[in-house]
Amino acid sequence: MTLAAWLHTLSPYLVRISDSGFGLRWYGLSYLAGFLVAYLLLRACTRRGLMLIPPERIGDAMMWFIGGVLVGGRLGYVLLYQPDLLGQFSRNVPWWGVLAIQGGGMSAHGGIAGVIFAAWRVSRGWRTRSATGGFTRTGRVSTLHLMDLIALLAPLGLMFGRLANFINGELLGRVHSPPGTSGPWWTVQFPQELRGWLRPGVRTDQTPALTPGQEQELWSLAARASQPGDTSYTHALDRVIANAATYASELRPLLSSRYPSQLFQAAAELALFMVLWVVWARPRKPGVVGCWFMMTYGLLRIVTEFWRLPDAQFAVERPLGLSRGQWYSVPMVVFGAAMLVWVSRRRVPKMGGWMGRPFPASTAMPAALPEAGTEST
Repeated sequence: MTLAAWLHTLSPYLVRISDSGFGLRWYGLSYLAGFLVAYLLLRACTRRGLMLIPPERIGDAMMWFIGGVLVGGRLGYVLLYQPDLLGQFSRNVPWWGVLAIQGGGMSAHGGIAGVIFAAWRVSRGWRTRSATGGFTRTGRVSTLHLMDLIALLAPLGLMFGRLANFINGELLGRVHSPPGTSGPWWTVQFPQELRGWLRPGVRTDQTPALTPGQEQELWSLAARASQPGDTSYTHALDRVIANAATYASELRPLLSSRYPSQLFQAAAELALFMVLWVVWARPRKPGVVGCWFMMTYGLLRIVTEFWRLPDAQFAVERPLGLSRGQWYSVPMVVFGAAMLVWVSRRRVPKMGGWMGRPFPASTAMPAALPEAGTEST
């Protein structure tokens, strides 16, 4: 441990196969890790009798949950943060800006909306052919029960995503100490902030200013790192960023020291995971855990975003001092609190509770219901 800020030199790739950007990225692995942990926890809950999804349908349910996260997360980002992607088309794969996920862009709020839809779909069960030739619907469960299960599984996936954000050097935190000044040991210097420099003398609003001498050193460093194939200043800076460890001594005086907001938010997701499992220690009415997820996640998101740099396109839009991401979290808290009052008053049996006994099978919906017009009873 040193007394100075830590210089970020992590690669976004676990394995990089080509210079064109193809390889195994930590960000993709974070999604795989989240889905794998969710699957294992679902299986463990099934073995203990804590959930009503038939064991043979866990894989089917996971496919819906995964689809909800991916589709909801991407559409949420496009609609909430960058709607201009809807009108971006090109002749190159993937042809449409909405599908260009290689450039990043996923929304946690959109992913939550996506899995809520997936929970509703899974709660309807599966249509299967019966022995008499008709159709039945098996595996029907309460939507609120499924939302509770998803709420218990989601925080670890969110945590893995925040750790991947840190490794990638994206979603940067606020500046603690400007370039040229020493930051405390717990702050981080991200070379990725140099991407805010477009050319000599021109930078984005969120990029820390440099003195004339520092800027001259920056472009001198970029010139030495550039190669014949580079066609712009940003290409040269990308080479500096990719080889930050090589240029560490020269980069340190040119970088600000920032709050590691990604790690703050990862810690908040872990805290959320523990809170929800404490809530679910004893059987609760369906929906209670999901309501606590919305309230706790919303509050933690609002608090931790005070250390996070707002998205560049919304940096100046801060009504009442809150960023757009914080304002998207406010309705979650309000809606979760209102829902908690409603579900607590419902006259339904309690479910789950990992410290208690498995709930009786009588609380489940019928294992198989006939489809209307296909089978007589």
